[in-house]
Amino acid sequence: MTSRRSSTPLSRTLLAATMGACLTTACGVVPGGSGGSGDTITVMTFAPMDTKATNMPGMPGMAKAYESWINANSGINGRKLRVLTCNEKNTPTGAADCARKAISEKAVAVVGSYSQHGRAFMAPLEAEGIPFIGGYGVSAEEFQSTLSYPVNGGQPVLLAGAGHQLGKACAQVSLVRPDTLAGDTMPVLLNAGLKANRMAEASDIRAAEDSADLTPQAREALNGSAAPAPSAAPSGTPTTKDPKDGKDGKDGKEAKDNKQCVTAVLGERTETFFDAFRRIDGQHRNPQISSVLGSVSQALVDRTGGKESPFEGAYLTSWYPVSTDPLWAPMRKVISEQAFGDDSVDPDDSGAQTTWIAYTVLNEVVKRFDGDEAITARKVARALNQSESVPTGGLTPDLSWRYQDMRAVAGFPRLVNGRVTFQIVQSGRLVAQPGEQSQDMTPTLESAPRST
Repeated sequence: MTSRRSSTPLSRTLLAATMGACLTTACGVVPGGSGGSGDTITVMTFAPMDTKATNMPGMPGMAKAYESWINANSGINGRKLRVLTCNEKNTPTGAADCARKAISEKAVAVVGSYSQHGRAFMAPLEAEGIPFIGGYGVSAEEFQSTLSYPVNGGQPVLLAGAGHQLGKACAQVSLVRPDTLAGDTMPVLLNAGLKANRMAEASDIRAAEDSADLTPQAREALNGSAAPAPSAAPSGTPTTKDPKDGKDGKDGKEAKDNKQCVTAVLGERTETFFDAFRRIDGQHRNPQISSVLGSVSQALVDRTGGKESPFEGAYLTSWYPVSTDPLWAPMRKVISEQAFGDDSVDPDDSGAQTTWIAYTVLNEVVKRFDGDEAITARKVARALNQSESVPTGGLTPDLSWRYQDMRAVAGFPRLVNGRVTFQIVQSGRLVAQPGEQSQDMTPTLESAPRST
């Protein structure tokens, strides 16, 4: 009797101690990193919000809408998805803080995020083996780190695509871009596309990223496009347009020789620039304007007058099909059901579109795990490194990040999707540019000089 009575409290003490140890150390969880143990997978999406420069609230907003939708439909492979969001604040400190939060919360991946401060967030994630899936593509580290899995070609392909688009229509190009480390790569990339069409290099005009007055840059760009400069084209420039462009012979050549183009890639400050540009254009010289998706969006065109918008006729390059393409129907359905009333989540926004594709990749990869298998960050990275191509519903080519899928693009070895689409603002809507099919800009970038 005595031994039985004394053993009962001892057993309870051991049980309590064991339970306490499990609560503090997470029994069954691999140390250093599982946010996917049990029935829940933890991931993070971060982006700058409420800053004086670029803001991308639609990316965290899309991530939370995806979380609500996937959990309302039995989760991913039966597992609940837990999405953490973080304000990156458009600063290196903010980016590093978001990475540290992902680590402390044991996220298995950072998904569909935006930051130009790649060095600040990639180093902490690399130390913990956390993959970065589907960044927006504005930092070089996204195309260099072995733990980065880009879903688009980022700024490199957009700028090269813009050069291709403008090189077929312009005699002279001026580029207005942010005076930042990320901005310093832009002229090289744009010029690669221009060179492919035997065009002279663009004028490089820098602007402070958070500047509220871009009049000096607008004046410089306008002066640069004030007079035709046919001699600026290198020797050997064709005297006729390619017949496939719908412009041939003398008329086509004269149209190009007299067309001056201004492209601005300033994020949210693009509107500020073109507003200043219009105000000082007293002679109404009306040069061709252009940008890339993300700096000019459907929402911006709507806000500035729709059919009467000053962006009417503007050229744009994008990674994805136009927002009215039926391929976006599943995303639009999720937004309408799960983000109703949230104005930050716009189906026309390239940030929200990128986040949707990134979560599509996450979903496809997680479904390849066994139902009872513990999911860790390192296992997700391994699956991404070894898996066969991942489909994205036709929004991109099927994606794969195996060694044999890497491209020989100087400074951007992780670039696996070089596709761009060419668009134009027509009757107040972003539509596919007539006569232009989507194009892989990888060969153009492979021939470009190293830009980092």
